[in-house]
Amino acid sequence: MYNCTYQEHMNVVIDTSALIEVLVNEQAPSGLVAATQGATLLAPRSVHWEVGNAFSTMFKRKAITPERATTALGIYGEIPLRFMDVQLGHAMELSAQLNIYAYDAYVIACAINQQAPILTLDATLAANAQRVGVRILEVPSV
Repeated sequence: MYNCTYQEHMNVVIDTSALIEVLVNEQAPSGLVAATQGATLLAPRSVHWEVGNAFSTMFKRKAITPERATTALGIYGEIPLRFMDVQLGHAMELSAQLNIYAYDAYVIACAINQQAPILTLDATLAANAQRVGVRILEVPSV
């Protein structure tokens, strides 16, 4: 009911989980890239810092080398993201209502404000977004 499939020339809010999958997983589902073709990718400004946090976590776990991270960050810098401002008050209302972390609330608030679906690999984020009527962009298996 809330899910949608890709349509040309649409805005899509992308979260950190989808970005990181494309950046570090050489076997990333090709459907992730296909789902964004022709779309304008939007993200709350917090996603930029979440990407950095994801890499620092991978360093601590010895899951990525600094060289591989540098390559991935180069790719990240080429992704045409439009960073959007999100009203902190609105995000905190969503955080309280859905009992979620602020970072997830920022993504959901961005999608609500932009009237756009979310592309995420985070099932919990997707379920919470759907609870407030946000559509989830399904990743086609290409």
